[in-house]
Amino acid sequence: MKIAELCPYSLSVPGGVQRQVLLLARTMRQLGHEVDVIAPSESTPEIEFFRNLGSSVRVPANGSRAPVGLSPGALTRTARFVRGGGYQIIHIHEPFAPGPSLVGLLAGKSPLVGTFHRQGLSTPYKGLGRVISRFGERLSVRFAVSHDAMITAKTVFGGDYRVIGNGVDLHEFDVANAWPKQSPTVFFIGRHEHRKGLEVLIRAFMGIAEPDLTCWVAGSGPETARLKAVAARDSRIVWLGRISDSEVISRMKAADVVCAPSLYGESFGVVLLEGMAAGSVVVATDIVGYSGLARNGVEAILVPPNDAALLRGALMRALASDDVSRSIRENARKRAFEFSIENIAKIYLASFTTLISEKSP
Repeated sequence: MKIAELCPYSLSVPGGVQRQVLLLARTMRQLGHEVDVIAPSESTPEIEFFRNLGSSVRVPANGSRAPVGLSPGALTRTARFVRGGGYQIIHIHEPFAPGPSLVGLLAGKSPLVGTFHRQGLSTPYKGLGRVISRFGERLSVRFAVSHDAMITAKTVFGGDYRVIGNGVDLHEFDVANAWPKQSPTVFFIGRHEHRKGLEVLIRAFMGIAEPDLTCWVAGSGPETARLKAVAARDSRIVWLGRISDSEVISRMKAADVVCAPSLYGESFGVVLLEGMAAGSVVVATDIVGYSGLARNGVEAILVPPNDAALLRGALMRALASDDVSRSIRENARKRAFEFSIENIAKIYLASFTTLISEKSP
């Protein structure tokens, strides 16, 4: 099959949707299909199957700022790619997002498939749904990455959805070497903004008296400078900045705990899934999007959001108890296997094959 994976968000900016799009494309190509990724980017990644739409702009979205290709040039290139690429399937991520995804939905002539990632309602989002939901009839199949993402999409746009989940490349974690470390370590990876809860983690970690601990903080964002000031008196907190995907995997494998302290706005929890695949103990908040992936005390330790004291206790429990850690690691690895990117890709491909066979007569 010849497939287009259309992503509205810039590949130059780390993000869960962007990483899923690239993982899916690579896996489908390994399974013998011709797949292009169509997305904006401020640079040109060394990916032969990438079709660059150009630069992006940051727009408010679900408590964050999403890098979307909104320039006239990006929208024109989107229409040209989807119309002239000879694709048998056009797979659109966040198909109602203004920008490349919506243009692909309107301009694409192949069978169109949509995957909905967002969890969480807002007044502007519901207003958008009333305007553009009628274009949903152009989608042959609608997928959602979680039950909560499905509820959001169904509430705003109507229609029927199949929950599929996101995927993780288990092979990447199996072959990677663990990053060198000197002490028990907690790892955070994510954008430094309010909804990710990094300040809660910093305050929780600073309250642990044990001197022989390290907290790796990867990523960047609008709150980086302020949070560095908050943590300035604790040399155990190490700021890494933006790091490569391979370094993320190596540090996850080395970390004793992968912490995801988000406050809201998470639809699935890819970071949790990656921490499980890496063999770390995942400590996360018990929020919509996370609780559907991991059970407290089984695949992860979950605590209420925005509570530094309870988060501190969970971190200490994960670092101190070998029996708890061993049980959680074993269960988490089994859970990660259920969401291997190869399994997810095969589900998509089976749906694509059915659509093409139905169209052929």
